[in-house]
Parts: sequence; structure tokens; C-alpha cells
Amino acid sequence: MKSESRLKAMMFLEYAVKGLWFPLASVFLTASAAEGGLGFTQQQKGWIIGIPLAVGAFFAPVIGRLCDRKFAAQKCLGFLLVCVGILKLVTAWQSSFLGWLCLSAVFSVFYVPTIALTNTLAMSHLKNPKEAFPRIRVWGTLGWIAVAWVFPMIWLQENLHFRLLPPFLVGDSVANAPGRMIDSVRVAGVLSILYGLFCIFCLPHTPPKKEGGEALRLTQAFSLFRKRSFTVLMLAALFISIIHTIYFMQTGAFLVSAGLKSQYIMPAMSIGQFSEILMLAVLGKLLTRFGFRPILLVGAGCFVLRYILFSMVQLPVAAFVAAQALHGICFACFYATAFIYVDRLADEGIRHSAQTLFTLVMMGVAPLLAGLLNSRLASMLTGEGLTMGLADYGGYWRGTALIGVVAFLILAALFRDETESSES
Repeated sequence: MKSESRLKAMMFLEYAVKGLWFPLASVFLTASAAEGGLGFTQQQKGWIIGIPLAVGAFFAPVIGRLCDRKFAAQKCLGFLLVCVGILKLVTAWQSSFLGWLCLSAVFSVFYVPTIALTNTLAMSHLKNPKEAFPRIRVWGTLGWIAVAWVFPMIWLQENLHFRLLPPFLVGDSVANAPGRMIDSVRVAGVLSILYGLFCIFCLPHTPPKKEGGEALRLTQAFSLFRKRSFTVLMLAALFISIIHTIYFMQTGAFLVSAGLKSQYIMPAMSIGQFSEILMLAVLGKLLTRFGFRPILLVGAGCFVLRYILFSMVQLPVAAFVAAQALHGICFACFYATAFIYVDRLADEGIRHSAQTLFTLVMMGVAPLLAGLLNSRLASMLTGEGLTMGLADYGGYWRGTALIGVVAFLILAALFRDETESSES
């Protein structure tokens, strides 16, 4: 039980580090210098979010293999996170596009492998990952929510007063709000360093696998593509991950264009994390009762539904805020389910490498394509890829929804669960 508590703390901190700054990036990267932002174009924002994630994911298999064969997982994770924290602190002081792009790429090289590492580390210490992993992963969601509420309450508002309705502590938006948003990157840097030290000294020991027939090798993980379900899932995950990345590229800016105040962006988007908690709490039971295929289809379908709702720009901003609840269903039913499916499908010796391969698709190839798509759509709608207005977002989200439809059809037509015969 003590070990499980530490795994929960690990997940809480893993997603708190990212949740501190990522939802705000779509605002402060493109806000003008007069407003306190960095003044980058839509194309530059797409590159800053897309290219670094791709670079990090392509390097992740190399780091993952080192962790598999040479180092204890908890120490490898801790070292990577200390490096992440230092890089975030340096990046926060940059104002040039090239500086942000290069440092973000190096940051991703160290950060992206931590996602697969936390999943593998958790599953290594759980007796029944299919049932137990969701209740561990939900603590990552709680970490995201905690920072999404606390940071804007304290740092993006003034003249605070209490009210009974969420987000409870409200006040006036501070002047130069985008500039204050950049401070979230600095706070994330400090938190990442502390989190890294926690991993090194507090997480349960997870030794590397010995070399030999059961050694974890990425080349062995590629053999999973011989299984039809794995190939279909990776293809669907590519399309889903493109539009999942776009959600973080544009949702904050979209909500502001729809009339939401800057200090409410993070609390509003955290509605998705609240629904994620509810879904993760019941995901194990849903998978046991219905199996992987129906749950994956629900997740893919909710991606489509969310972007269709976003495309109806005539709706009040409250409708777009309420639609954030679909994010939790999207994540739990597609991503958490896919992580569990890959773990169940892979042999014990290649499970971490299989998770790394999935991460390569999710955070490598897909974000790069998302950056290209974001630039293309923004350019088509505005002429030069400049800041989009509310009317422009209608076409933007319709294009995004269409990609989700493709992923849904791929799963519906081709995916068949290949773990059923091995389940007791």
C-alpha cells in the first residue's frame, strides 16, 4: 500500500508539471508584446508545440532502451525530470522564436520518455494493471486540476474574494496577463526539479531487466506490428493524436476569442480533468464488462463530437466550457485504454519498449503533423496564419473533426481485440 501511495504521488507530480504551463501556451505564445506575450505567429506556435514533441519522441526509444537495460527506472526518471526543470527555467527567460524552439526541443528529449516510464513503473508494481492502473493514473489528473486552479487564482487575478460557485476565489484580471502566464513555465521548472528528487529517493526500486532472451528491445516491440489489432490501433492513434495536440494548441485561444476571461482558461479546461477522474474511476469495470473495442470507439467518437460542438461558433461561451467535459471521456476511453491494451498485448519482456513505441506515435509523429496542419488551416482561414477570430474557428474545428471521423472509421472497421483468448 505504501508503494501504491508513492506511485499516486508520482502521477500527481508528472501531470502537474505539464498542466502548469501547457494549457496557457496557446495564449502567451501568440499574444502581442504589448499585452505581455511573446508575439509569435500561428505558424511559429505550431512549430514550438509540434516540432519539439516530435524530436523528443524520436529520441525516446533510445533513452527507453537505456532505462530498460542499464538503469533502475526510478533513478532514470528522476534524472530526466531534474534536467527538464533546469531547461524550463532557462526557457522562461527567452523571448525569441529560435530560443523557444531549440530549448523546447531539448526539453522534450528529456520529458517525453518520462510518460512511458511512469506508465511502465506503475504497471511493474501493480498485481492487476487492467483494474489497478486507472486508479493510479487518476492522480495525474488530480495534479493537473490542482495547478490549473491554484496558479490562476493566485497569479492571474487581483482583488480576490470568495464565492460559492467554482472557481471559488475570483477577482479582477491582472494587467499584462499573458506576461504573468509565462511565469507558469518558471514554476513548472522548480516543481520538476523537486519531483525528480522525489523519484530518485522515494519511488520503489525498479531494476533494469537483464540482457538475454527477455531483454527489452525496441526492435522486438516492432514485431507487434505483425498483430493486426496493434497496427490498427497505432494508425488510429496517429490521427487521434494529431487532433489531441491541436486541442492544446488552440483551445485556450479559442475560449478567449469566444469571450472567456484569461484567468478562467485553466479552470475551464480543467472540467475535462474532472470528467477524466470519473471515467478513470470506472474504466476498469467498463473494460471488464464491454472489452477494449467498444471503449476505444467511445473515446474516438467523443473526439469528433467535441470538435463538432466547437465548430458551432454561434453558441455561447458557456457551451464551449461545458464541452470540456468530453475531454475526460476522450482521454480515458482512448488513451488510457490504449495504454492498457498495449501492456496486455505485449510480452512481458518488451512492455516498456511497446509503451515507448506508442508514445513515439502519440507524441512524435502526430505533433509534427499537427503543427503542419495547424499552420495550413490557420493560413487558409486568415490568409497569413495570423491570429484567428471566432468566425475562423468554425472552419478550423470542422477540419479537425473530419480527422477524428477517419480514426473512428478505422477502429470500427478493422480493430478486433487480440487479447481475449489470453484472458482468464
